Amino acid sequence: MATDHTTSSVRRFFQRLTASEAELDAEELQRESAESGSTLAGMCRRGQLASVSGRLRTVVYTPRTNLPTLEAELYDGSDVVTLVWLGRRHIAGIEPGRQLTARGRIAVRDDRKVIYNPYYELEAPR
Repeated sequence: MATDHTTSSVRRFFQRLTASEAELDAEELQRESAESGSTLAGMCRRGQLASVSGRLRTVVYTPRTNLPTLEAELYDGSDVVTLVWLGRRHIAGIEPGRQLTARGRIAVRDDRKVIYNPYYELEAPR
């Protein structure tokens, strides 16, 4: 008779075999985020001072007449946090695919989690 541990291990093995590449990537990002001591984006709440780690999915410069912004989507496998740098057109190293850790207070804009002018640390390119 199989033990609960063996059954659980077999179930995880088959889940990994049938998981899509996106699911496996999300799982890896969540694991890396947890190992770095960061808060998972999915657990962050409005007003919380948080440190989130993940990969930049998109980076967009938005020219506005009153205040241009540079916005980047940081994905950690659980959710997205939008990083917004006010008054910036470009920041060296802030590009899609780059891994980083961002720190700041979580705000919510248009039902999206946002950190304005975050402190950040870029990880070395892989």
